[in-house]
Amino acid sequence: MIGAKICSVVVVAWVGLLLSLVGVGGCAFPAPQRPAWELPPPPPPENPVVQPGRLHRAELENGLQVIVLEDPRLPRVSFGLTLRRGEAILPPSEAGRAFFTAELLRRGAGERDAPAFAAAVDRLGASAGAAAGWDTIGVSASGLSRDLDFLVEILADMVLRPRFDPAEADRTRSEILQSLERAKDDPATLQRWYGARALYEGHRFGLPMSGSPETVAALDAKAAREFHARVFLPNDAILSVSGDVDAEEVLGTLRRVFGGWERGETVPYGAPPPPRVPEAQKLVIVDRPDLVQTRIFVGHEGIERTAEDRVAAQLLNSVVGGSGFSSRLMESLRTETGLTYSVHSGFSMRRAPGPFGVSTFTAVANAGIALEAVIAELQRGREEPPGEDELSWARTLAAGRFSMALETSGAVMAALVDLDVYGLPRDSLDTYRSRVRAATAADVSEAARRRLHPERLAIVLVGPAEALVPQLEAFGPIEIVTP
Repeated sequence: MIGAKICSVVVVAWVGLLLSLVGVGGCAFPAPQRPAWELPPPPPPENPVVQPGRLHRAELENGLQVIVLEDPRLPRVSFGLTLRRGEAILPPSEAGRAFFTAELLRRGAGERDAPAFAAAVDRLGASAGAAAGWDTIGVSASGLSRDLDFLVEILADMVLRPRFDPAEADRTRSEILQSLERAKDDPATLQRWYGARALYEGHRFGLPMSGSPETVAALDAKAAREFHARVFLPNDAILSVSGDVDAEEVLGTLRRVFGGWERGETVPYGAPPPPRVPEAQKLVIVDRPDLVQTRIFVGHEGIERTAEDRVAAQLLNSVVGGSGFSSRLMESLRTETGLTYSVHSGFSMRRAPGPFGVSTFTAVANAGIALEAVIAELQRGREEPPGEDELSWARTLAAGRFSMALETSGAVMAALVDLDVYGLPRDSLDTYRSRVRAATAADVSEAARRRLHPERLAIVLVGPAEALVPQLEAFGPIEIVTP
């Protein structure tokens, strides 16, 4: 025991000597470092999103734009063909036609009917599909790079040689109608539908992406064939390839397969929505007597994808309600008052200005209080825009989300195609983080003044009208609808 104590004394003495030799005297140990989560984040890297030499562009004689992104890290390849027209080109009376046509593309193409087409894709563990959005229609095929020729064949069949079998068209129409009917049972879907209608009634944006029961009921194989002939044009399309490919070789294959596709006259973009929606505050209750929670939507017009102040508007939205637990709306409605578990705001940026909206839910008895809190935060966003502290973390969040969203070659390609669809500068990905950092408090304040309009909101609540009306009478006239 005595020997052990002597050893301890010797060790302490030697440690003291070593500390004195390195310039640390007595008990003056270095202060402990702050935890990593309390330190300011490192500045985001400014490296190009795409490594030099990996990205290749070409244009075929028929006007088809081709983008190839070489990425040999995995033995996979993805093909996509994007048309620069979607549901937004249609009048309300034809709502759902682009959605319906896209659904049919993978239900039989070329020499294969629907079962044979699905079996051929499944046999190789590949995937193929199509989908319509507001501004685009996308067709895709992906799988192992060794099956490249098959994937190109499948893509070409869907784009150039869809079958549009009458029986499949009837089946697809029936499935969409059933889906629309089932969706009436989902309060969140009703919130979206009636929110869009409150903003854009009479415009295409006021109806669901897949159409209404009335417009879908009129769709058949002939309607899909006619729409395909009008919209599927090489001079209005972008063909993208990403993955384990050699750019020169794949460009040769694409020229051979798609070079004979005849160009045509593009159809005009659809009618833009009114610049101000709504003109005055509007309040709608979608009567669902069975609900114990109320879904709430408030909104007005937003911004287009190419708006010059889109970065400032996105930073503003992050502070107001687009950043989850860090947002003002979440702080007010969840942390401080416990009125909800979730609240979110956002701009839906399309070729034409889409909506800005806030959505949340709460107990029926608290609907009026929650609505008042949402409107108050939007008013605060306009009168008290983000200061430098809030703006600093909003910038950090935007840069971080941007980097995480581009972790795969497929995601990078989707972003590159998006730039081409909307005619944005091709270096927009490389400059995004610097543009975020350059956005000032004055820029965001101006965006708040221009883009937030709490005095004229479309307000939609989904819940029992009998319990909601007494809480909402102070907000103005109420329209009650039955889903």
